[in-house]
Amino acid sequence: MSEDKSYYFCGIGGSGMLPLAMIVKAAGARVAGSDRALDQGRLADKFQWLQDHGIRLFKQDGSGLVDGNQILIASAAIEDNVPDVAQAIALGCRRMTRAELLAEHFNAVPCSIAVGGTSGKSTVTGMIGWILTEAGRDPTIMNGAVMKNFVNDDAPFASSRVGAGALMVSEVDESDGSIALFDPEIAVLNNVSLDHKSLEELRILFGDFIAKSRHAIWNHDDEESRTLVGARHLSKASSFGFSEGADYRALQVEEKSLGSSFVLRTGDADFGVLLQVPGRHNIANALAAIAASCAIGVPVEQAIAAIESFAGLARRFDIIGTGNEITVIDDFGHNPDKIGATLATLKAFPGRVVAFFQPHGFGPIKKMGTELAGVFSENLNGDDRVILCDPVYFGGTVDRTLGSKSIVDAINAAGGEAEYFAARQDCGDRMVEIAKAGDRIIIMGARDDTLHSFAQSVLAAVTKGQS
Repeated sequence: MSEDKSYYFCGIGGSGMLPLAMIVKAAGARVAGSDRALDQGRLADKFQWLQDHGIRLFKQDGSGLVDGNQILIASAAIEDNVPDVAQAIALGCRRMTRAELLAEHFNAVPCSIAVGGTSGKSTVTGMIGWILTEAGRDPTIMNGAVMKNFVNDDAPFASSRVGAGALMVSEVDESDGSIALFDPEIAVLNNVSLDHKSLEELRILFGDFIAKSRHAIWNHDDEESRTLVGARHLSKASSFGFSEGADYRALQVEEKSLGSSFVLRTGDADFGVLLQVPGRHNIANALAAIAASCAIGVPVEQAIAAIESFAGLARRFDIIGTGNEITVIDDFGHNPDKIGATLATLKAFPGRVVAFFQPHGFGPIKKMGTELAGVFSENLNGDDRVILCDPVYFGGTVDRTLGSKSIVDAINAAGGEAEYFAARQDCGDRMVEIAKAGDRIIIMGARDDTLHSFAQSVLAAVTKGQS
């Protein structure tokens, strides 16, 4: 499909762009790109790795676009006056979004699994990908996060895997509506809740998504998912969850600080399962992944054996380390569901929580600021602390009148303990100042790869500062 094509990725370092660039390159396409972070001198290791793997990089000034046969891959939201876009227009280049290119590739694969839902997409995608790999199915995997099981010296940014099998598993995104572009054989629906779009819009997108699949895998515990499934005549469907009636059900759950154990009941058989990733939400993720893998022909025993060695994803409850009895955790939590799952996992065990949150934009604060404040207020108590900095912002014309302080004010009004500092470094200094033995410091946010290094710096500071 990609042979003899030339793609130019505007924003090639992005969590969705980089893995796709590697997949189409492996399919025979020529790939080049630019990135604002490269121009700003950030994330040097990532861009050096791309260059080492044969991808030419240019300044984001249009200089990398020289031929009208090049296809520009760029967000639909990028304005026409951005130099790369302006040059592509001048040359008459075709323009596609990342999702359009991914869907074109995905829909051409003979056997496909798409993972959708408001939360858990990346983890379930990684779990399915690992099960299929261990089962010898040699899948291509498209993910938005680094999958620890696939990391090695040659693949430090393993957010994708290129396989030789006629099978692809990918997470698909509802936030921009692009989930509608995908025609999966197996459709996984994790959950339906407020995030980038209204519930009314989400119901249409997710309902259509499962309706056109050959086999839908859906969350029996999620009321919205139950309603969507009940309203459609699905050719085949399997449910997962903790509640009675789920086709893949978790029983006898035992949560641990770094994992969990449970009994999986499917049909008339029970199987013991041990997970290396903590939290009830990850048990649900594992159930979804096992159900999807079984739907494509993997024996349940083989799926369980693989899931037990799943090591997790970078920035998904990623324990950076412990210093002076203070543990620092890096997490992708950015919407109410994800943040709530992370906080619930922390609160299942003793110790104060110091939660840092960097909102992933000004738009999300306007859309779900009340819900974001509510999830902190509902899940934290007593001595727990919440600290926010300004949202991630890389430029553009977005309305910035409503910021992080509005969330802090709402948390405090509800009886919580929250603080706001505009600069992220000031938040880091404050966390180091208040940290004490037994604390868990959780760093949360999305759309900013530097949050991981920020978490590392906080660990270094609390270790040094209290030694």
